[in-house]
Amino acid sequence: MEAGGERFLRQRQVLLLFVFLGGSLAGSESRRYSVAEEKEKGFLIANLAKDLGLRVEELAARGAQVVSKGNKQHFQLSLQTGDLLLNEKLDREELCGPTEPCILHFQILLQNPLQFVTNELHIIDVNDHSPVFFENEMHLKILESTLPGAVIPLGNAEDLDVGRNSLQNYTITPNSHFHVLTRSRRDGRKYPELVLDKALDREEQPELSLTLTALDGGAPPRSGTAQINIQVLDINDNAPEFAQPLYEVAVLENTPVNSVIVTVSASDLDTGSFGTISYAFFHASEEIRKTFQLNPITGDMQLVKYLNFEAINSYEVDIEAKDGGGLSGKSTVIVQVVDVNDNPPELTLSSVNSPIPENSAEIVLAVFSVSDLDSGDNGRVVCSIENNLPFILKPSVENFYTLMSEGALDRETRSEYNITITVTDLGTPRLKTKYNITVLVSDVNDNAPAFTQTSYTLFVRENNSPALHIGSVSATDRDSGTNALVTYSLLAPQDPHLPLASLVSINADNGHLFALRSLDYEALQAFEFRVGATDRGSPALSSEALVRVLVLDANDNSPFVLYPLQNGSAPCTELVPRAAEPGYLVTKVVAVDGDSGQNAWLSYQLLKATEPGLFGVWAHNGEVRTSRLLSERDAAKHRLVVLVKDNGEPPRSATATLHLLLVDGFSQPYLPLPEAAPAQAQADSLTVYLVVALASVSSLFLLSVLLFVAVRLCSRSRAASVGRCSVPEGPFPGHLVDVSGTETLSQSYQYEVCLTGGSGTNEFKFLKPIIPNFVAQGAERVNEANPSFRKSFEFS
Repeated sequence: MEAGGERFLRQRQVLLLFVFLGGSLAGSESRRYSVAEEKEKGFLIANLAKDLGLRVEELAARGAQVVSKGNKQHFQLSLQTGDLLLNEKLDREELCGPTEPCILHFQILLQNPLQFVTNELHIIDVNDHSPVFFENEMHLKILESTLPGAVIPLGNAEDLDVGRNSLQNYTITPNSHFHVLTRSRRDGRKYPELVLDKALDREEQPELSLTLTALDGGAPPRSGTAQINIQVLDINDNAPEFAQPLYEVAVLENTPVNSVIVTVSASDLDTGSFGTISYAFFHASEEIRKTFQLNPITGDMQLVKYLNFEAINSYEVDIEAKDGGGLSGKSTVIVQVVDVNDNPPELTLSSVNSPIPENSAEIVLAVFSVSDLDSGDNGRVVCSIENNLPFILKPSVENFYTLMSEGALDRETRSEYNITITVTDLGTPRLKTKYNITVLVSDVNDNAPAFTQTSYTLFVRENNSPALHIGSVSATDRDSGTNALVTYSLLAPQDPHLPLASLVSINADNGHLFALRSLDYEALQAFEFRVGATDRGSPALSSEALVRVLVLDANDNSPFVLYPLQNGSAPCTELVPRAAEPGYLVTKVVAVDGDSGQNAWLSYQLLKATEPGLFGVWAHNGEVRTSRLLSERDAAKHRLVVLVKDNGEPPRSATATLHLLLVDGFSQPYLPLPEAAPAQAQADSLTVYLVVALASVSSLFLLSVLLFVAVRLCSRSRAASVGRCSVPEGPFPGHLVDVSGTETLSQSYQYEVCLTGGSGTNEFKFLKPIIPNFVAQGAERVNEANPSFRKSFEFS
């Protein structure tokens, strides 16, 4: 019969399971399942994949998990089959105590996309507990004068099961004098009362022994027994009576230990020992005896330990007042435990998403639930985070919250966030719990490299050695990792004629710039180009900067004498009248220097002279002037060597040789060059003698005189043209550079120098440019000049 009962119970549980499953599938999103307690681990509750309308693969892909209150893992979800299984054996009495129905709430969390499914599991009670009496033996004293129908309270039994499986009734054997009544308290618990059916006779039977049996309603039923020993007393006709049959008191759960929470009081009209009253707990449970203490004389009930509203919120305590004759009265104390806010909120984190990319907007960072064991306002909670963070909290179902980003984040501004979630209840005083979450922001290539300068100016001295490090460019990238690795490169120059690839190179890793070949200031004074900086992100970002290279001049060009030219086959002879005053301008040495700056500042000095002290050279402009009056004793021919020196370091120099011829006046016939002067003078003297001879013997004296006068007049008219000075042909050097303020000539012009006579001053009449701009901008060398160029100076 016991096996048939178990089979019936099993069939009933299966039927209830299908009923609850059917209701769950037909209802809303919230589903209810049921299972009998004491099922073994791994017991199948339901197939969640089928209930949720999802495939098993989709259930796993969406990151399904079961979340229970307080992170208690009662269940396990098989992602291979979609079955919801028991993770441990469930004890309904441990989970819910006397509460019926026993419901476990749990949620199915689907993370991608985020979805909550609220579920309930009804734990069905099985009859696994027998009724148990607090006292196995009860001792009663009953006056023999007690009339039939008198009711004597008895100690009750407790059954941890609920419903039909809980305690249902009491029986007593033998029952010749008594029967038992089954009564119910306000909380539903049943207790027995012994009813006297027939008057007792102490002389006939001074003691009685009865067996009290408590039965539950299970199938099969379970039972518990207690022995009742009754002593029949002589007459004590007044039993103690309490002032109140029921005491109700509310006690805060944080009331200090040893505090008196209530005082009971009873009175007895008898005298002597029959009127002396003592108080005691009447069949109190072990929990009551561990929590309260009763003073047997005063009736003060004190706390022995702290109350806990969350564990037990009310107590029903029976107190017996017994006199010396053995008569007793009973009263009940109802202790209502008042909740105080003594439990801080709890936060249970379900998932954290970290790191997150910096350009993501409104992404879920964390999912968590909050709870508070207190009740009322003490158990209501609010969640918050700091206001200065770019995150928001969004409430979800069943006290679940999601932490989300409010907008796109910037890793370069902040790469890590320490988020403090504060959970505060609404009790007094308010309690709070803080939970820290660290969220890392991963980098995205959203910053181009930035040069430290928009333009760079580099200086390099000409005639440098090849592969010379001339400077560096630098760029930084606010990104991290490979997104911040910068590579440098030369960009194509805007000037297509600039041979940039043969001039400079750049180190791709560090931005160092190198001159590939020796630079010549006279050929290239400055050039500019652009460099690029590219990161290694995907896609790569880049920026550019302008680099200007200025070539610094070095003193690598010696002065060049423009006039008088020193490479001619026949040197030019300057004529100086003997009547010249001191300071008379004889000629001017004109020189240029291909360098620039102080390297082209020229100075002149007289290095050698045929007769020192007769002529002098001005240091700054190269003018050759007489230093004193000329005399007849001074030699007719003079040779001067003028040193032309620049101001470079070290200085460079050149020399110019001048040939001067002293004459009585510019009316004399053409004077030959100094080298041919003796022979030419002899030939002129012979010609004069022949003319005189011819004139003296001529018969036509008058005609000779007229002819002589005509010749003299003709000679005076040509006083300005005493001869021709030949200048050797050939091109001027093309590297001559104009330097302002140095009394030199620009390379942009070549000159025709002419002298005029007759005034006695022998100064330059004019310097006339004959070919302008024969070298463009002073930047080309002499091999770029016109090779067919010729210059000549004529006296006219």
